[in-house]
Amino acid sequence: MSAFEDYLKSVEIQKLVKELGASKIETLIKEIKHFTEKEAKRRDKIVLSYFGEDGIKRIIDSIVQGLLSPPKLRKNAKVLDVGAGSGFFTTKVFDKLRRHLPEAAFYAMDLTPAMLQVLARKTPEVTPFLGVAENIRGSVEQASRYLNIPDKFDAIFSTLMLHHCLKIERVFESFRKAVEVDGKALVVDLCKHSFKEFREEMGDLHLGFKPELIKEAAEKHFSKVQVKKIPGICCTDSGRSAELFVAVMIP
Repeated sequence: MSAFEDYLKSVEIQKLVKELGASKIETLIKEIKHFTEKEAKRRDKIVLSYFGEDGIKRIIDSIVQGLLSPPKLRKNAKVLDVGAGSGFFTTKVFDKLRRHLPEAAFYAMDLTPAMLQVLARKTPEVTPFLGVAENIRGSVEQASRYLNIPDKFDAIFSTLMLHHCLKIERVFESFRKAVEVDGKALVVDLCKHSFKEFREEMGDLHLGFKPELIKEAAEKHFSKVQVKKIPGICCTDSGRSAELFVAVMIP
């Protein structure tokens, strides 16, 4: 058994989320159950079916471009993916970043152990750990009892995670506290849409967001925020379509 598997077995999820002060713990536990039972093993196929190969490439390119835009990351940057899930985007983004930052260290945080187990099987070059997006610093403190996790990160990003969070302003505050003063944070998520069935099918808590509201919420914690739609991207499945946005935030 690996050290990571030992770590997962040592953590009691319900106790962890209570200690981290997560919002509406019962709702959060239901989310974990949804992803464990319905998505962990087939998450990659689900994401691919919604966006297609071209859409995935555009999302990854937007993330990498945002992370490599000024301010420039240091060569040995510490990069964290929040809400990494099965690592579908995590591994692809990190593979591209490595070409520019060969000395960088990569980390991935999620609250569903089954998802992180899938990610861990994909690569030994990413350090996964359990945590709550509303309290990254607290999550790091908990995980550091078992794993080697830095106190802060040079870059933090999340992909299609925010609409699973109850209180998005707490997430932006959490990002700001966990990122270095000369670093950056980036979020990719769905624009506002009307597909209520996503709540059941995908475990969504929000039906996307208006980009201007994301900018307003992020500016409470970051000095510079840019939010724009990703050109040519939409979420398509059975004729349904929802646009995406990318938000780049500088402390």
